[in-house]
Amino acid sequence: MKLSEILQLIDIKQPLIKDFELEGIAPLDKASPKEIGYIDQKQYLDTLENSHAGAVLIREEFKENVPAHIQAIITDNPHLAFARISHFFEKKEFNQEGREANIHKDAKIMPNVYIGKNVSIGSDTEIMPGVVISDNVSIGEGCKIYPNVVIYRDTIIGNHVSIHAGSVIGSDGFGYAHTKTGEHVKIQHNGRVVIEDDVEIGANNTIDRAVFGETRIQKGAKIDNLVQIGHNCIIGPYTILVSQVGLAGSTTTGRNVVMGGQAGTGGHIHIGDFTQIAGRGAVGKNLPANTKWGGHPLMELDEWMKFYVSLKRMLKKK
Repeated sequence: MKLSEILQLIDIKQPLIKDFELEGIAPLDKASPKEIGYIDQKQYLDTLENSHAGAVLIREEFKENVPAHIQAIITDNPHLAFARISHFFEKKEFNQEGREANIHKDAKIMPNVYIGKNVSIGSDTEIMPGVVISDNVSIGEGCKIYPNVVIYRDTIIGNHVSIHAGSVIGSDGFGYAHTKTGEHVKIQHNGRVVIEDDVEIGANNTIDRAVFGETRIQKGAKIDNLVQIGHNCIIGPYTILVSQVGLAGSTTTGRNVVMGGQAGTGGHIHIGDFTQIAGRGAVGKNLPANTKWGGHPLMELDEWMKFYVSLKRMLKKK
């Protein structure tokens, strides 16, 4: 569909310098000349200079920052316009067409498993009862997929990965834009999940697929039961996430990060290599490598422990 046609359907009336067939939405640093991105906050304006996007949704106040090779599409709410455009590129979960699954002769598929189109499953992999595997999924060698796991479309799983019962891989991320009158407009998540080799994922986890691009769990990471990983997160190699950890969208960790039970992060936060977060720690800022943290509000672990002891003494005196 032409850009002009889509803009008309979402009620943006603006003449275009150059119309083109819009092929998708993308972050500005990865967008092609046939894709559109958006900017809703001033701090991201510097991504425009080197972007190859064909167009950008942007507020009137920022239009002078848009280089000549990108068309500025002016709107009061770029995030909302982006959400509405995302619906034109929604991917189906299951298609009727495509090749049958390519299952290695040494793989073991147990009863009551559903496998979609264009799926590949490697040697010595076990798929246990009640598993649902959607279209365009790749599962490597020596994996164990336990009962009632659901693997959504486009997911890539490496070798020697274990996913325990009831986990959901690649579900839609939790993302909405909001109208002036308070209605919520869903953002379609068209990305995927990638799970690298030697990862173990506990029972009843949810790992959301990306808005665009990918959510990635890197080599050797170990994830306990009941963990929520939001869209576009990147979990670094050999990271350990203990039960009930919750990571908001676009959280990234370095290697060998450890997060204790019920710890959580805000969105767009990076945790450096070998950093540790005590249980229930609330991470609201980037954390440097080789440090230890705890508490809410978050403090360096030694400081937090001293604060806790001092508070306890004060209360005893009273």
